[in-house]
Amino acid sequence: MLPIINLQGVWRMQLDENKLGINTPYDDTITMPNTTSHARKGKRNELAEVGALTDEYAFEGWLWLEREFEVPEELEGKYCCLHLERTRVTTVWVDDIPLGTRNSLNTPHEYVLKEGLSAGTHTVRIKVDNTSYPTKGGHMTSKDTQTNWNGITGKLELKFSNEARMRDVQIYTDAMHKSITLSVKLDGELQNTQIAVSAQSFAIDEQTSGLEEAVHEVGERLYPVDHNEMSISYALGDKALLWSDDAPHLYTIAITLREESGRIIDDRDIVIGLRDFKASGDKFTINNRPTFLRGKHDGLIFPLTGYAPTDVNEWVRILSISKSYGINHYRFHTCCPPEAAFAAADMLGIYMEPELPFWGTITDESDANHNQAEQDYLIEEGFAILRSFGNHPSFVMMSLGNELWGSKEKLSAILKDYKAYDQRHLYTQGSNNFQFTPVILEEEDFFSGVRFSRDRLIRGSYAMCDAPLGHVQTDLPGTMKDYDEHIHPQQHTGLEDSHLQEQEIQIQYGTVSKTVKAAATDKELIPHLPVVSHEIGQYAMYPDFAEIEKYTGSIKAHNFEIFRERLQAKGMGHLAESFFRASGQLAVDCYKEELEAAFRSERLAGFQLLDLQDFSGQGTALVGILDAFMDSKGLISAEDWRTFCSDAVLLARFEKYNYAARETFNASVELSYYRQFPLKGETLRWECTLGDRVISEGEQLITEDHMKPYQKLGNIHVTLPNVDNMSQVSFKLSISNTDIYKSYNIWVYPEQADRQFADAPVFKELTDAALQRLEEGGSVLLLASPGQVTNAIEGLYSTDFWCYPMFRSISESMNKPVPVGTLGLLIQNDHPALQHFPSEMHSTYPWWNIVTHSSSIILDDLASDLQPIVQTIDNFERNHKLGLLFECKVGKGKVLVGSLDFAQLLSQIEGRQFIHSLLQYIESEDFEPTHEMTVHAMNQLLFK
Repeated sequence: MLPIINLQGVWRMQLDENKLGINTPYDDTITMPNTTSHARKGKRNELAEVGALTDEYAFEGWLWLEREFEVPEELEGKYCCLHLERTRVTTVWVDDIPLGTRNSLNTPHEYVLKEGLSAGTHTVRIKVDNTSYPTKGGHMTSKDTQTNWNGITGKLELKFSNEARMRDVQIYTDAMHKSITLSVKLDGELQNTQIAVSAQSFAIDEQTSGLEEAVHEVGERLYPVDHNEMSISYALGDKALLWSDDAPHLYTIAITLREESGRIIDDRDIVIGLRDFKASGDKFTINNRPTFLRGKHDGLIFPLTGYAPTDVNEWVRILSISKSYGINHYRFHTCCPPEAAFAAADMLGIYMEPELPFWGTITDESDANHNQAEQDYLIEEGFAILRSFGNHPSFVMMSLGNELWGSKEKLSAILKDYKAYDQRHLYTQGSNNFQFTPVILEEEDFFSGVRFSRDRLIRGSYAMCDAPLGHVQTDLPGTMKDYDEHIHPQQHTGLEDSHLQEQEIQIQYGTVSKTVKAAATDKELIPHLPVVSHEIGQYAMYPDFAEIEKYTGSIKAHNFEIFRERLQAKGMGHLAESFFRASGQLAVDCYKEELEAAFRSERLAGFQLLDLQDFSGQGTALVGILDAFMDSKGLISAEDWRTFCSDAVLLARFEKYNYAARETFNASVELSYYRQFPLKGETLRWECTLGDRVISEGEQLITEDHMKPYQKLGNIHVTLPNVDNMSQVSFKLSISNTDIYKSYNIWVYPEQADRQFADAPVFKELTDAALQRLEEGGSVLLLASPGQVTNAIEGLYSTDFWCYPMFRSISESMNKPVPVGTLGLLIQNDHPALQHFPSEMHSTYPWWNIVTHSSSIILDDLASDLQPIVQTIDNFERNHKLGLLFECKVGKGKVLVGSLDFAQLLSQIEGRQFIHSLLQYIESEDFEPTHEMTVHAMNQLLFK
């Protein structure tokens, strides 16, 4: 290999916002690789973004870069190539000679000087333009993610070649036959040359470090060069090691172009993994065994720099965090990561899916809005991604874009061309294409979406504008839900969404709404290929304002600062951390059910979580258990998260979480299992405990030696104890000699006699009888009917979907109901009103019926001393002070207030227990509210 001239370092620079051209002399310098923002160049941006992070040195226009370099005599006249990794639209001059323009957003820019350069000093000038993109660029250019930066963030180097060179090397693996095929394209003088190939294995992942001892070497073999395009078959032998997510064995393939005399002309070391990743029926397989995609979304959010790192070690750190939470798959939303990400994924065993930088409509020539230049660019960008990163074993699949509409024929044609060009990867038409009217194209290898019809849903949560909502948002909590019947109905459900004519429908499109043409449908869509559930989760939580101080670069969290100021203005700044903790714990519970439902679904091939980490844009979507820096928020440990997100997940199916004393708890135990060793001879153990007391336990020998992805392990029946008080029972499962375990909490309630409710001082409004009781100094439980209270927000147990500001705006533009927008409960769990209804400080399943049949009263205009006993947490845009339960003095009497459906609560054991606790409280000496209200003020508050 000939020397490389590294061009990293100090460059002269000039910002040209108005694109007027270079104006020498240069007025500044910058150390490259870098972006103008990260280097804090140019005017400071005084604008504070509310819906995203703020780039304090945002710049759009032309960046001029220039420097000198020295070419030594031994490189004079050698073929050379200027290599620029990870940049925008570039134009290059060397010694004032123009070399052209490159515009790939995803792959390196290369400028070839075939005749080479003379020895001595030369000048290179680069213009970087972050405005004249051939396409909008998706998350490659969005301020919502990595910002629309300007600069060059990876390698800057001049690469030299001898009289002949290997222009391109692609390696195709065959795991079944343990061999590879090399496709080598050569240039230059090739007479009397040969290619030498050798291989040596290595493993990086610390989980498989023991495999390091089994290094496999394959001796060098020589192949005479007889053509400028060579196809070389190279067997690795029976001892060859395979690559997978759980055993990521890698090989360095050393390829040398040499003269027959032995002089090396050119050489390459290419890292590959011997793997076959395929679609087989409704499953993905890795090396002929089933694998399940435990995926996450990624939009290249890096808040310290504003751009994706090009350093392998940093990507190893990032992907290792995800893998510690059970993730084995990354779907890159309308973007492709740098090569360092693929290299790190190779090492760790992560299945990677880049996506073309497009979010829109794919048209054909008959469409009035057809943009052939943009379409040609996108198609070529796909080919460039395949050429640049296709050798990486982690690169297993590719998508044409996000939520695309338009010509199915054109989409299918693009897929066909990609598959003909490179069969190492699986392809899909896009992620959640055609939304409400999905299709499966003949050329695609797998389907990624959220539904198969309006009601055949395959995830647990949806936006209001995409209703119906999901089971996590609407259904009585239990663990029975799976998506098998929605994916592959046993009995056809009819054509509730069919329409014989093409029609216009309104959809959510990014952060806005859009009118599109939905094609005619005349039959039910039944998938015949692997199904991946798209962008599942999206459970929002309140901001953690302690995060603000972590933004030490040019990207600032002014949105967090604005949210904090809003909360302080409402007099609730002191509750910020409590709001964050309480909403975060509820979000964790929602994610647990979301993920378990996916693992319970035998017909599902994988999911793509949105997201393990926060999404900094689109209104600020704080949906991660990790923050935008990939740091834990302290809500759940990686170990506990893996109990419901890993390659081995124990699952208990039971109908509900709340039980009467002496009722039988029935659970069927199942196992989602994708490991390589059988569990025959191990023991399934289970126990139910109430405090320190074991109330029931058992074990069962696992006798089957097969390793089916989905296994039914047995049924458990427990007669729950007779309790005098509401009690929490812990149900724990584990498999001996493994790290596989699971726990659930259920609640058991004593019987509450009807007579205590019959004559209780419970009123829906301040009637004459209620006022008389108050005048006499008595106590009243005022439970206004939720439908009658106008100054309130309706009850929803789960946290808000994605981000309230974004979906409020979208719903309003579509004339659809706006989201409820709340984030769960903040409970004063030490308050005597809840003495007989023991609770956490956050929402738990005993509260589901209570919240679902409630409204939370808006208390914004009342004095700050009124602190609800149970407060519903509002989103950071509205910041209403919401009371699910609060108390006050009215006249001579005392009132405990909520907007709750009294009759409905009495029909549920947990509701009866809750009312019992409230009644006990209002008759006790502890009932001493301090906030005072008049009767008129109370009526105005509830019924104005």
